[in-house]
Amino acid sequence: MIMGSNVALADMSDDIGSVIVSLGWVSPTGEGDADVSVLLLDANGKVRSDGDFYFYNHPVAADGSVQLLGKTPTADGSEDRISFDLTAVPAGIDRIVVAASRYGEARFGELEDVRITLADAAGESLLRFAVDDAGSVTAVIFGELYRRGEGWKFRAVGQGYETGLAGLATDFGVDIEDDAATEAEADLDGAEADEQVDAGTPAPSEEPAGQAPLEAIPAPRRPEGEAPEPRKPATRPRTAKKKVTLPKTVKKTLAENDSWRQARLFPVSVLKSDRDREMRATSVLLSVMAQVPEFSRRLTAGFGAPAGRMETFTEVSLPHGESPRRPDGVIRVERAGKLWTALVETKTNGNVLKADQVQAYMDIAARRGYEAVITLTNDVALEGRPLVDVKIDKRRKHKVALWHLSWAEVAHQAQMLIRHEGVGNAAHAWLLQELLHYLQHENSGCHGFQNMGPAWVPVRNGIDDETLCQGDARALEVVENWERLIRQVCLRLGGELGQKVLPVQRAKRGTDPKERRNRLADQLCLDGRLQAELRIDGTPGVLTVSADLRTGKLRTGIEIPAPEQGYPLSWVKRLVRHLAGAPADLHVETLVDSDTGGPRGTLERLRPEPADLLPKDSARITGFRLSLLKSMGSGRGNAETGFIRSVDDAVHRFYTTVVVHLDTSATRRTPSKERTAAK
Repeated sequence: MIMGSNVALADMSDDIGSVIVSLGWVSPTGEGDADVSVLLLDANGKVRSDGDFYFYNHPVAADGSVQLLGKTPTADGSEDRISFDLTAVPAGIDRIVVAASRYGEARFGELEDVRITLADAAGESLLRFAVDDAGSVTAVIFGELYRRGEGWKFRAVGQGYETGLAGLATDFGVDIEDDAATEAEADLDGAEADEQVDAGTPAPSEEPAGQAPLEAIPAPRRPEGEAPEPRKPATRPRTAKKKVTLPKTVKKTLAENDSWRQARLFPVSVLKSDRDREMRATSVLLSVMAQVPEFSRRLTAGFGAPAGRMETFTEVSLPHGESPRRPDGVIRVERAGKLWTALVETKTNGNVLKADQVQAYMDIAARRGYEAVITLTNDVALEGRPLVDVKIDKRRKHKVALWHLSWAEVAHQAQMLIRHEGVGNAAHAWLLQELLHYLQHENSGCHGFQNMGPAWVPVRNGIDDETLCQGDARALEVVENWERLIRQVCLRLGGELGQKVLPVQRAKRGTDPKERRNRLADQLCLDGRLQAELRIDGTPGVLTVSADLRTGKLRTGIEIPAPEQGYPLSWVKRLVRHLAGAPADLHVETLVDSDTGGPRGTLERLRPEPADLLPKDSARITGFRLSLLKSMGSGRGNAETGFIRSVDDAVHRFYTTVVVHLDTSATRRTPSKERTAAK
């Protein structure tokens, strides 16, 4: 689509009761990101109340019409998805604005391939609109859904705001408490005061560079003569992101000793076979979904399910040829007299999906008018690499979508609700806690991705004796499983922190996922390394993970930019002081703008003499690199001595002992363009 064009959704699909809107972008540095927002507007172009504004501090509509689903990794970055149940949108809403904003001093011009896509309930992409030349704006309206008669249309907008999320929301009638800028200024003032204490004299400052003017979208106006509606005294939406605090220590148990086992709603120890585990896991999950709407919407909204009354079933017999089929479960949602139905096929431990079984369920769903088939295993699906190949009869008018969930994602969503976002009542929280305990039990078989595959040992041996050649299919298998492992690490760490944790892809626009993985496989054959980058909200840089299969070492690290103001000696003193609780074997390296490289050393040696980090040739300091080394596990499985567990532990240790101590205010006052240039 081009800017200003519009299209009727009904002209493109018959399945538009629910739609998924995805906003995407690519960051050249790997650190850039934006936050999506939605505004529901009445006939006057205004929100009816502040409750019609959905963003990171208010992500879900009570009626299910809007749900911000969060970010999903893609081949060249990530996409932020929003689920709209158009049948649930209140009658008084004429227009739905879809926008995104950047935080602090960041601008959309620093991102590439800024785009919006829309898919129907079956997951089929219907349209795409690219926002070109975003420039120095801090917020962009990507597009809008609006009523036309009995249906809905989409308009490509692509216009920007220089005043960020607060300015955008205010123009549409939201009463914003704009405390984001105040919070950033307070952090900056605190950091500058710190520098003055270290240096003993006021730090030098620079005049801020002027910004080019930009034509922004005009504010909607009320009809002449219409008096503004009086506002009810209520808590205003806050643009400052919520600070996440980890849960307090668990209360002391009343048990006399460790042999007393707490009673559980879902017992696990009695499970003897994989079939028992599959049946129990399916029943446990589907029963909790039926009772906890917040949780079930998180899992199914992205699959096109409407917001409504949900019932779940297990071991349902459905006719198919000469013998009936029994899917592990069925999910059914009712809204406004219409039904949405999905068949569920579950696997536990290392059991893999059978293509003929999934194909049979797809055929059954198509014949019976069901909307989806959902597979649920420990495996992690990759873009462009389906777990099973199924044939879809395009001659059928009714479309069935095939979706996949990993047990790690299920545990992640439960953890986010329990520990960080909250649910409707204490009983729901307890049910989710029991579900999470079940999934994490060693006998449940729902531990997530747990095997690097049969190619792991031959590839390691080939790297050791230098016989692994480029183009070897086994290297590609290892690279794909490495990508699955990193995505699971992101889910686990994100669930623990309550923050968005995503793998970074520095692929160029339009890069094919298969080509990218083939290139990484060839690189593995050459240097024997697996590498990944993770972006964690609120951290001053990108966390890197490198597994050297030649030396058997794991390296976790992060590069942080140098402050813009102050003296180098105060920078290194403050850095060492902030790392007081970090491991003594942490490697610290000064990054400089010369080819010779900067000083480096372990934290144990630098603590008494931080000045050793200053370059001797007075080269300009651009930042600091922090890294930890540890031995990696050799086994392909998820045992204590296995590779998977060692990677998970290394990332967790580096974040909890190093990253949490870093000063995050540096990222707010250092524009990403300058950081990129410094590299």
